[in-house]
Amino acid sequence: MKYFPLLWATLWRKKTRTIFTLLSIVVAFLLFGMLQGVNAAFQQGVNNANVNRLIVTSRISLTEPLPIAQKPLIEAVPGVAGIAYASWFGAYYQEQKNFVFATPVDIDDYLKVVPELKIAPDQVEALKRTRTGLIVGLDLLQKYGWKVGDRIPLHSTIWVKKDDGNSDWPFDIVGTYDFTTDRSQNNGALFNYSYFDEARTFGAGTIGWWIVSVRDPNQSAQIAAAIDKLFENSPDETKSQSEKEFAQSFLKQFGDINFIVQAILGAVFFTLLFLTGNTMMQAVRERIPELAVLKTLGFSDTKVTVLVLAESLLLCLIAAALGLLLASLLFPMLKDYIGAVKLPTSVLVSGAGIAVLLALATGGLPAWRAKRLVIVDALAGR
Repeated sequence: MKYFPLLWATLWRKKTRTIFTLLSIVVAFLLFGMLQGVNAAFQQGVNNANVNRLIVTSRISLTEPLPIAQKPLIEAVPGVAGIAYASWFGAYYQEQKNFVFATPVDIDDYLKVVPELKIAPDQVEALKRTRTGLIVGLDLLQKYGWKVGDRIPLHSTIWVKKDDGNSDWPFDIVGTYDFTTDRSQNNGALFNYSYFDEARTFGAGTIGWWIVSVRDPNQSAQIAAAIDKLFENSPDETKSQSEKEFAQSFLKQFGDINFIVQAILGAVFFTLLFLTGNTMMQAVRERIPELAVLKTLGFSDTKVTVLVLAESLLLCLIAAALGLLLASLLFPMLKDYIGAVKLPTSVLVSGAGIAVLLALATGGLPAWRAKRLVIVDALAGR
């Protein structure tokens, strides 16, 4: 620590240059924190997928409906412990930006195959008694200031009611739910499939996908193959996947997010490497006589090398800390889009590691030059 004043003074020798370099590194680590945070949040959804469940969709497309008559056939497959269904409703509240993942389900079947979904028993009964009942995730309830007993409209971008030709569906909030394993799923809502099926103008008797729980996860592949075999060469062929595989394939519909993030960050840090390296080279070149004086005063080659590396490390760590701090403050603003509420610790740790590597990479060559410095030549300006 006794050399810190010296490091601090040399770092701010050229204030303008240091400030611009610092800002460049701050922006790079802000971008790193936000992009890696989003990537980690998506990956968390995949990692939280239940290994005891299969998702069965149409082989053609996720948007292609399946007949509800498939249910007893799937239930009879050996190894199947339970089955439920869901459909894409495509809803928003008041404005299109206020998307709501509302899903029509049979609540009894759904709770059997998704046990991590917690709903008070009296509210489950209230949903079954109320045709237009709606169970809302805790985060969604808080977001819009709703409360149990409110009557709200949800506009569907797909489904029209046959009684009035309107896409606004009225719902009565009768309860709330809480996902214990993945809090990001608390931004949705569940309602009665019977209400949905009776009121829509088309598609009656169909569902979007099946959720199948299996007794032995080690047999998931065989059970998935058996389900698909049932409907082979039929008008409604299926594609059965584990919940994790389904989550991964669903994300890939938007693109390979991990590759996109890594490519962007790779380009940013490649550019930053040259920018910061050039700054450090220039800073050392300007101080060659001073470094020679330090050696004259008894500073060893190793100590001079460490001082140059420490200067680079100080610059990179300060800038990285500021960038990651800004990312931590801004990341909660993405809660409505990705569900995550805080920047993962793993992103902060990896960011600190990258800052150290960046410091060593950009300070290595200037430090090597300082180590090989010949006092006579340096003082003579050669």
